[in-house]
Amino acid sequence: MKKSMKIAVAALVAFMILGTWAVGFAIAEADKTSSAEASSTAVQTGTLSSGTALASGTVTTGTPIYDKSELFSDRDLQQTADLTEAVTYAVADGQDITITEAGVYVLTGQAEDVTVYVAADKEDKVQLVLDGLAITNGDAPAIYVKSADKVFVTTAGDSALAVTGAFSSDGDTHTDGVIFSKSDLVLNGTATLTVTSSENGIVGKDDLKITGGTYLVSAQSKAMEANDSIRIADGVFELTAGTDGLHAENDDDDTTDYIYLGGGTFTIQAGDDGLHATAVIQVDDGELTIAAAEGIEATYVQLNGGTIAISSWDDGINAAQKSKAYRATVEINGGDITIAMGAGDTDGVDSNGDILINGGTVSITGNSTFDYDGTGTITGGTVIVNGQQVTTLPNQMMGGRGGFGGGWGGNGGFGGRRGW
Repeated sequence: MKKSMKIAVAALVAFMILGTWAVGFAIAEADKTSSAEASSTAVQTGTLSSGTALASGTVTTGTPIYDKSELFSDRDLQQTADLTEAVTYAVADGQDITITEAGVYVLTGQAEDVTVYVAADKEDKVQLVLDGLAITNGDAPAIYVKSADKVFVTTAGDSALAVTGAFSSDGDTHTDGVIFSKSDLVLNGTATLTVTSSENGIVGKDDLKITGGTYLVSAQSKAMEANDSIRIADGVFELTAGTDGLHAENDDDDTTDYIYLGGGTFTIQAGDDGLHATAVIQVDDGELTIAAAEGIEATYVQLNGGTIAISSWDDGINAAQKSKAYRATVEINGGDITIAMGAGDTDGVDSNGDILINGGTVSITGNSTFDYDGTGTITGGTVIVNGQQVTTLPNQMMGGRGGFGGGWGGNGGFGGRRGW
């Protein structure tokens, strides 16, 4: 080959290598820039303010999304009922009870194949006081709220409700909970409620609030479920679920369903998720012990306080892009969080977007402790990875980071997430 030809070929090869490197570098830098820009706000469409799911402005990291004082009414927080004008029903085998007016109703006795129906006006508030009530049904809810403004279920004496067989349908409604409510539902009281279900334990098709009492729930599917929100101020919870312990999901609107924990003691064993919400999970306080495939899963997970211990064989905490209203984010501002991961393809904290640690103590043991597609930052608190304190977040992304051999990375030139 002529010398001039050799020089031309060498120049062409050099140009191709340089061009390939430049493209890889440009993509990597663009990826970093887009991640940094995206992390400046937690909202993709719409915005947040305290106590509401969407309002004006943007999420301010370090500030609670929901304000506890705005989530519960004074009556929600009262643990005893005014029995001055209460009506008392003693249940009997095979005899349903139907309540059609506002008021306070005491339910007592032991029976089989009984459903307590609430079919009141949509402006009525109904309070059911369970005082030593025991109901076992084959295929229908023990308590079924068809209509009301709000229904309170208040425990005054230890009570037990169970459904042992396959749930039947009420027209187009699949009544799949031992307590099944189409209206706002509040659980409170001073005693223990035991719920056993062949499907779901307690189901609210609007908001489910719990402010006191003790709940022992064993369900083949979800222990507690709501469409719009699960809001818990206090209580003791021992939940055993085939799928999820607490589950908030609205099939018609993926921007509003959330779980708020402002206190309480939780022991959750779940086949799928300990806590699951499409939009937001916010923990301000409480003691949580969770053993599940995934401990906590939502689009935006905000942990502001409390003591949380998670044993998981998939992801300990997972911010998955389930809601169009939020950027997938795990934000930790406080609390004492311990995560122990099982062997295999598992992540301690996994985010499809960002991980922001501003405070608290986070201790994770496992092969993959942090995994994020956006940015991972530590601005405060203490982070311990496999016994060693770190000041920057590691990132175990698919394919690893850096070096030649894996394709372009999010911020490492050649050798990132995806191979060629």
